[in-house]
Amino acid sequence: MTPASPSHAGVRLHIVTGKGGTGKTTVAAALALALARQGKRVLLAEVEERQGISQTFDVPPLGHEETRIVHERGGGELYGMSVDVRESLMDYLQKFYKLGRAGTVLEKAGAVDFATTVAPGLRDVLLIGKVYEAAGRRHTGRHHDRGGPAYDAVVLDAPPTGRVVRFLNVNAEVADVAKVGPIRTQADSITRMLRSHTTAVHVVSLLEEMPVQETVDALADLTAASLPLGAIVINQVHAPLLEEAELASVASDPDDVAAAVTADLKSVSVRTSAAMVAGLLEQAAEHADRVALQQEQEAILLDQGRQVYRLPLLPEGTDTGGIRVLADALTEQGMI
Repeated sequence: MTPASPSHAGVRLHIVTGKGGTGKTTVAAALALALARQGKRVLLAEVEERQGISQTFDVPPLGHEETRIVHERGGGELYGMSVDVRESLMDYLQKFYKLGRAGTVLEKAGAVDFATTVAPGLRDVLLIGKVYEAAGRRHTGRHHDRGGPAYDAVVLDAPPTGRVVRFLNVNAEVADVAKVGPIRTQADSITRMLRSHTTAVHVVSLLEEMPVQETVDALADLTAASLPLGAIVINQVHAPLLEEAELASVASDPDDVAAAVTADLKSVSVRTSAAMVAGLLEQAAEHADRVALQQEQEAILLDQGRQVYRLPLLPEGTDTGGIRVLADALTEQGMI
């Protein structure tokens, strides 16, 4: 059973991944909002240029700079950012080489596309580097938190499980192209952050065979890469339509069940027919099979030895109001 007290209270960088279609962006947004509702200053970053954050919170498209998208009454703030690889390279060139306008010339000459094509791992270093910089930034100026972290927590909407390990394993990806120098130094610093106890990689799944298998595979791959595992978040959990006893009765003698259903319907003055009752029983049998499959898949996830949290299916969709429902669910279950 999930603990009532926060099990990731010491984590400052939450990385959220999951098979495509499981709702990892929604979960990342809910987690970030839950942290902000605790009065924290939180950054939610995406690296796939899909503008998933802006769509989730119904705000204008985000850019490379951090933009406040939520201000909670309790003082918490949620900032959003869509990391752009070109802007990241320009930042990198300016920081380490002070190129200034020369960097713009390189961009126009196609240097960004050339560099990231020849060394794909460099692209990931650039993207994660922006998140690394934000996570490690300190408050400056006249502020009561001067010297403290600029953000209490950073949530990264990472690539899907199929390529998240390669994305996070930046040292291995740049080993052949940068054995020394600023790029290697940056990769080493990023790796130390990603493998720190203040980082956790959470995996989002659905109670379906393919997402569950990808979750199991991703956990194994993350462990092999020495990346810190976080929680499993089961998204879009359907509310049960039948009690356990009712589900069990569906599999009993068909004639007895049909007679019982017919009697129950007649007791509330519903006219019945053999075809109607047969249709109802067929739907009940399909539901029972689906519930059994979901229970089987959930058992596989529970067997992974990670904390498991469940988010309900939202029939009305995941607008800002829905995200708050999910944020509350994560808080109530003690994820943060």
